[in-house]
Amino acid sequence: MIDLETVARIRQLYYGEHWRVGTIAAELGLHHATVERVLRDETQAKRAPRPSRFDPYVGFARELLERYPRLRATRLWQMLRERGCDLSVRQVRDKVRQLRPAPREAFLVRRVFPAEEAQVDWASFGYVTIGAARRALSAFVLTLTYSRWIFLRFFLDQSLENFLRGHVYAFADLRGCLRHLLYDNLRSAVSQRHGDAVRFNTRLLELASHYHFAPRACAPARGSEKGAVERSVRYIRDSFFAARSFTTNRRPEPPGARLAGRDRRRTALGR
Repeated sequence: MIDLETVARIRQLYYGEHWRVGTIAAELGLHHATVERVLRDETQAKRAPRPSRFDPYVGFARELLERYPRLRATRLWQMLRERGCDLSVRQVRDKVRQLRPAPREAFLVRRVFPAEEAQVDWASFGYVTIGAARRALSAFVLTLTYSRWIFLRFFLDQSLENFLRGHVYAFADLRGCLRHLLYDNLRSAVSQRHGDAVRFNTRLLELASHYHFAPRACAPARGSEKGAVERSVRYIRDSFFAARSFTTNRRPEPPGARLAGRDRRRTALGR
């Protein structure tokens, strides 16, 4: 590393005295590559940045990322395409990384077999207005640990009944059940806990007995153990839900309406 005085001397001899690179190197006792690097760095610093095809969209992208700090680059790319941007998703991802450096979160890597485990959690999605009422909107999310298959169902509260209904809808959509389900220590799943001793909610145990799965609980303060569902919630929040508006004129589907025949009785566990 050379000091600023030497840098200034190199540039003065080259541009002011018009010395050759080799002569400057011999005079100052430097390698010719060092002299060339000093001159090259100055040239690059003076060179004006090249215009980019992303420049017309920088303002829109920055404003959107300020409103939705964790918006996925793929979702932003879709919105830019609608506005005439012809950049590839990789190019947009690189630009978004420059506008919003995203810290990487570390999760425990879980090795499981197919159909062995699913992870379950609630996620809050703000509020919706229904008539004159303002209701909280929550999402029941079930993710298969092996394949990262996601089941999502929105509810207007995080009650135990809706928690159980979420399981029923997920199993019906999956057309099967897992060997065990992993939960955080939410009240709908865990009634009491003392160290490693866990007492699960009675209603959840009834559901587990019916579907023949084993509930399991994460260790306290170890959310990384259910990293699959955490990543699913992030994807739903930042790529599916963000920057979209949702409207519907359909009446809410009654519990069990899409389950056929004998499967309808399963919803009785959530009454």
